[in-house]
Amino acid sequence: MKKGTLASHNIRVLFWSSLFGSVQFIQPVLALFYFARGLDEASILWVMLFWSIGVLIGEVPTGMFADRYGAKQSFMIGAILSIVSHSMLIWAYEPWVFFASSLVSGFAVTFFSGADEALLYESLKESNEENMMDRAMGLIQSAQFIIMVVVLILGAIIAKDLTNKQFNLLIMLGIVFQSVQLVILTFIKNPSNHGNYRENPFNQVKEGILAIKKAPQVLWMFLNITLVFIPTAAIFDKFSDKLLSDAGLPVYLIGFVLSGLALLSFFVSRSIGWITSKISRVTVLYGSGLIGVMGLLLAAYFRETLWILLGVMVLLRFVRTVRYPVYSQLANEVIPSHVRATTISLLSIVDSFCDILIFSSVAGIAVFGFDKMFLVSAAIAFIGIMLPIRPVVKVTKETSA
Repeated sequence: MKKGTLASHNIRVLFWSSLFGSVQFIQPVLALFYFARGLDEASILWVMLFWSIGVLIGEVPTGMFADRYGAKQSFMIGAILSIVSHSMLIWAYEPWVFFASSLVSGFAVTFFSGADEALLYESLKESNEENMMDRAMGLIQSAQFIIMVVVLILGAIIAKDLTNKQFNLLIMLGIVFQSVQLVILTFIKNPSNHGNYRENPFNQVKEGILAIKKAPQVLWMFLNITLVFIPTAAIFDKFSDKLLSDAGLPVYLIGFVLSGLALLSFFVSRSIGWITSKISRVTVLYGSGLIGVMGLLLAAYFRETLWILLGVMVLLRFVRTVRYPVYSQLANEVIPSHVRATTISLLSIVDSFCDILIFSSVAGIAVFGFDKMFLVSAAIAFIGIMLPIRPVVKVTKETSA
């Protein structure tokens, strides 16, 4: 990518923002934290469900906000809400507090969802580099994995006794880093044509829907991504520390395993441009989806064998890391500039409905054990990879009018 451009500036700021904003010292022992505070497997899935409800509530309004007022303002609000939601965990001893925290966290995410991709793609367009969207997304995504290598180790070591004092210390450290993210976001620069939409809000949503109707393959591709991501990342990752503990790994070593996975994600993120130069993006999406299904099947039957579980975690981490940047490149090539954040948010509403449906369904199955839960998750991912992924036909503002 060219140096000295708006794109290079915003990529650099988003990189550091992602690095500090993704720091959650509680992450390596999150499931153990939930269990220690009285939640069970089904309750944890309900926590995830409330997160999805928060996303569902916020997606369209916050996408419209970003298109009207710019990504910078949207990011600032989202960062503040993220700090609030994380702070609530200090006083979370009842399920409803966890649910409320998760709801606010999901709502906070929507101020970034869509707006970050819109900002990045429009910034790249100003220097005629929009064909490098997947590489830019991979670069920014890699930031969180750099810091997590250290954070995951420290978090697990600090919480080695699983006491409330240790848990609260981890939460407070996360709040400090998220506050730094808030400061970094003040350096974002909006592209000249971003944040200038001033037409009727209903027209804004209508144009976003029309853009999807003009290229329905984008919706099918998004469903492919979503139905694979939910079981392989959202569900599996939520229980990764618990699975490692059940397989006989000491708590203080969990951080080392998770940090190793973060390091893998870092190198994969940095290699996405190389991967797509050797293998077509469509093939990458289909192949990684199939790997995800295989990983979940192995988890269902062999999760108590430590070395097999570790292999499964490597496979699923690769799937989680590589798919979204590749999808983002394909999707943003066809979404109109003036309603980009709104259109991406409309697609994310579909994701939220899928989250709610899948989390609520799997929550009922989770009471029968991890094996049943992962078998159902594998079936969901298999349905996802069966949905078609095709190169898209570009939609312009003129054709969407």
